[in-house]
Amino acid sequence: MTAPPRNPVVACGVYVDGVRQPGDHTPAAAIAEVRTRGGGFAWIGLFEPGDDDIRDVADALGLHELAVEDAVHAHQRPKLERYPEHLFVVLKTVRYVEHESPTTANEIVESGEIMVFLGRDYVVTVRHGRHSGPHDVREQLEREPERLLGPATVLHAVADRVVDGYLDVVEAFQGDLDFLETAVFAPRDALGVEQVYLVKRELLELRRAIMPLVGPLRSLSDGTCAPFVPEADRTYFRDVEDHHTRVAERVTGFEELLTTLVDATLAKVSLRQNNDMRKISAWAAIIAVPTMVFGAYGMNFDRMPELRWTYGYPLVLAAVLGACAVLYRLFKRYHWLYDAPSRPAPLARPTFWVMLFLLTWLAAVVLGVG
Repeated sequence: MTAPPRNPVVACGVYVDGVRQPGDHTPAAAIAEVRTRGGGFAWIGLFEPGDDDIRDVADALGLHELAVEDAVHAHQRPKLERYPEHLFVVLKTVRYVEHESPTTANEIVESGEIMVFLGRDYVVTVRHGRHSGPHDVREQLEREPERLLGPATVLHAVADRVVDGYLDVVEAFQGDLDFLETAVFAPRDALGVEQVYLVKRELLELRRAIMPLVGPLRSLSDGTCAPFVPEADRTYFRDVEDHHTRVAERVTGFEELLTTLVDATLAKVSLRQNNDMRKISAWAAIIAVPTMVFGAYGMNFDRMPELRWTYGYPLVLAAVLGACAVLYRLFKRYHWLYDAPSRPAPLARPTFWVMLFLLTWLAAVVLGVG
């Protein structure tokens, strides 16, 4: 059974003096009614439209073909483009993905997009992604008709909601960074550098969504976009710009902190590798003594003083054991056999069992000789 075609137009209404007019409208009918009335504006909401889906809207409103192409294919950076008959604004939305721990999560930040076409008597919102849609914004503005004065008011409300979403994500991200910072600087934590890089990758995605919006917000608040953004609305955009500045400063601080955490994690990995190499080298030095001595006896020499002496072999074994014990004590003193800050119990030390095996083997050899 073939699924019915999806309608990309999720909302379409005509607003006069902040009040939505009754009746269902197509995009073409909505803009025609507005221009017949000579007042009000049309608000059209689209969700992930295709080329054919947006063509009717573009023809009815006279949208520029380059902006229409960007709105269909998405994956745009935040930007503002000015055309003779409208503005085209791209806003990146972000959502915090809930997870148990930042060290095990595959994704922390999910991004989407809202594109806005802003004309003198219409506003078109195009959403890509399953979160941060303008539906709640529409309902809130319809409950406060005194605020819904024109298309620029809608753009402000959408931008304000997007930037508030940045604040929420940044607050949640702060908790992940606190957890990561504690884990990195914990003495015995074996946090891998890959896990820190994952968080840094997610922060870069957040940064790409937030930082490029500085220019568009400034243009909307300083009069560059007149007459599409009246003077009365610019004050509200300046407030959004202030909020965005605070978010951008926190993201910059996050980047500096994560850079420090990456350096600290690499230093811990390097230190751990050095400790492992010291342990391997220490045990290799201890084992080299009996290996060298017994290798000499394996050459089948006939004229060696202790070969025909009753206590020759026991003395050689005792000398080997003594040399191993001296090396063991020396390496132990300089913490080459285990880490100094946290010494395990004797029975939990690998060195204990290795030395016990070595002593047992030497005793068996001595008794066998005797």
